[in-house]
Amino acid sequence: MSSRIDVYLVAGGKYHDINFARLELLTLLAEHEDIRVEVGPDYSRIAEIEAADILITYTCDVVPSAAEQAGLRRFLAKGGKWFALHGTNSVIRFLEDGRIDCPDLDDDLSDMLGSQFRAHPPICRYEIQVTDSTHPLTAGLKNFWVEDELYLGTVSPGNQTLLHTRWGGNCAPFVQEDWPEADHPVLYLRDHGPGQVLYLVLGHCRGKHDLRPLMEEYPHSERCSWQSPVFYELLRRGIRWAIGRGAMGATPGF
Repeated sequence: MSSRIDVYLVAGGKYHDINFARLELLTLLAEHEDIRVEVGPDYSRIAEIEAADILITYTCDVVPSAAEQAGLRRFLAKGGKWFALHGTNSVIRFLEDGRIDCPDLDDDLSDMLGSQFRAHPPICRYEIQVTDSTHPLTAGLKNFWVEDELYLGTVSPGNQTLLHTRWGGNCAPFVQEDWPEADHPVLYLRDHGPGQVLYLVLGHCRGKHDLRPLMEEYPHSERCSWQSPVFYELLRRGIRWAIGRGAMGATPGF
């Protein structure tokens, strides 16, 4: 039996430094000699995605078509593992009045992912709390702080939350701007028969050219959680979860 593991990485979309995220994720995947990776900017090569063992997505405002969503559903039904990152669950529309709208995802995609992005306050420092310290993905981790976009969204029932943060406040200029204080998932699992989705909302990054056509050049680079060793620990654990190999206990120091 072959030990080869086929991974399809979707890295694409708007308003983020996709080049940076893609290279970082490929570097982490290269730590596993049995992994073979195909890369695309969207879900258009759905037959290759369906044939893969693992799907990893780092996107913003990249929405699969109805046919591609059907392929993603088949991928999960055959036992595929989908490690979804940051803006995978986002739809972004800039309105003429300056506000930012996040219209509904298709019901099937929302059900697969288990959440939809609706808003975030300006990049800020906030505490991530361990919700379930017994799960291998979070075992040995302690509460930690990050500086990142604090993702707020619509959450589907049935998720197994592993990490969360607590926040309330105003998120203007997003259309859904007022958020009462509540817990918000940061890392969660969602079962789909033999398949599973693991969603990690952290990981914003942006370079000087990534807000075109909204502005010619962004004034500075943003790396957010990519500057945090614990974020890389979570990414490594997510990859090990997806390939189903190796202990997921904490790296020394965590």
